[in-house]
Amino acid sequence: MNRRDFSKTLLMGGSGLLLAGRSVSAAPQPLKLAVVSRTIEVNGRAATVFGLTGPDDRPGLTLAASETVEVDLDNTLSEETMVHWHGLLPAWDQDGVPDMPMPLLKAGETRRYTLPSGNPGTHWMHAHTLQEQNLLAAPLIVRGAGEMARDEQEVVVLLHDFSFTPAEELLAKLRSGGGMGMMMNGMNMQGMDHSNMPGMSTGGGMMGMDVNDIEYDAYLANDRTLNDPQVVQVEKGGRVRLRIINGATATAFTIDTGALDGEVIAVDGQDVVPLKIRQFPLAMGQRVDFRLSLPKEGGTFPVFALREGAAQRTGVILATPGATVGKLADFGEAQGPILSQAIEAGLTATRPLAPKAVDRTYVVNLVGSMQGYEWGMQSNADLATGRGERVVIEMRNHSMMTHPMHLHGHHFQIAAINGREISGAVRDTVFLPPMTSIAFAFDAANPGKAWAFHCHHLYHMATGMMATVGYAGA
Repeated sequence: MNRRDFSKTLLMGGSGLLLAGRSVSAAPQPLKLAVVSRTIEVNGRAATVFGLTGPDDRPGLTLAASETVEVDLDNTLSEETMVHWHGLLPAWDQDGVPDMPMPLLKAGETRRYTLPSGNPGTHWMHAHTLQEQNLLAAPLIVRGAGEMARDEQEVVVLLHDFSFTPAEELLAKLRSGGGMGMMMNGMNMQGMDHSNMPGMSTGGGMMGMDVNDIEYDAYLANDRTLNDPQVVQVEKGGRVRLRIINGATATAFTIDTGALDGEVIAVDGQDVVPLKIRQFPLAMGQRVDFRLSLPKEGGTFPVFALREGAAQRTGVILATPGATVGKLADFGEAQGPILSQAIEAGLTATRPLAPKAVDRTYVVNLVGSMQGYEWGMQSNADLATGRGERVVIEMRNHSMMTHPMHLHGHHFQIAAINGREISGAVRDTVFLPPMTSIAFAFDAANPGKAWAFHCHHLYHMATGMMATVGYAGA
């Protein structure tokens, strides 16, 4: 079997390859991408959800790396929607955030997007509304020439948390029910010596932290639970590139490759120095690529996503021909690990930012509480930049929940964790456990009036944890 045969994996359509700025054939036609309503089965019960289908009617898109690709997004729903291209760096008016600056896509409307696809990696696309909770998301994989030449099978896994309760009701319950979180909202944290705050150096797991605020009906991997998991056929002695996307709205996971030897080779679509590890923390919006080696004797190899601080789990099964696939429980024997920054501190980008003097530095405090369910971002100044500037943003989490923070339109490099300077991974989403800090640096090379900067916990964003980064004169 060709290890790059995607028939048994969640992979999608393609695009033409541009070489040296010119097409090797006639100009390619825009790719068709449809926002659709579909029905899946969750624990024996039918559920109507959303989705994104490509030119071949499969979920999402797979693109060959090129300068740009045009996509015609067709809204087949009976309601308005919009899609954000998470991991790509389009122009600001193509980013896919409602009214920043484009309005929502009306029912029956088709809109053309011009997307830069020169950055190979594991990306994804999703609604930037509460529709994300109803599975309006899909993989967006960009494959470079080097990846296409490797003799390895690709497997894409999209994780979700699922509820039969509509997102609007979930949000209303959160707002009305409060919680036991420690209240720090509204306090003036600017100028505080965060290095002496309890837990600031450890990365989480402190007494009083709030790990999960929603109990979901199911946790899905490629739309399926472990009661009926996806089984992917793999070769004995072969290699697998496992691309995992955490598309959950409010659930962090630890990825556990179990008995398989492997290494992390990329995060958020950006290559890192390979790290041999079998468990990796993955917050909402983040992605991780594993390269796994299958034993020559073959067998059955579950890859789990362990819910943070709870026993629930989901995942897929890799199985060689003829291997027996047994029943797996969707509850593990132990709770999933609490996410920490320990592994993040050990990641190193293979293509770091070039050395450059810092032009602007900002401090952003993440505040909020389960009490009243209000979340926010407080900065020491308006987040603004000029084209060509090197910007550093230091985020300090003064709440008792973990926040995965995502900056649109840019990739950034982790520059410090809890005050300790590092030359870390290049990312677009990074999580902060309670009472921790992270600084990242980026180059202002993609002008826009107001790039979204927010927590990727959907309900934290919806209740205030969102700001913007703007360019002067944009």
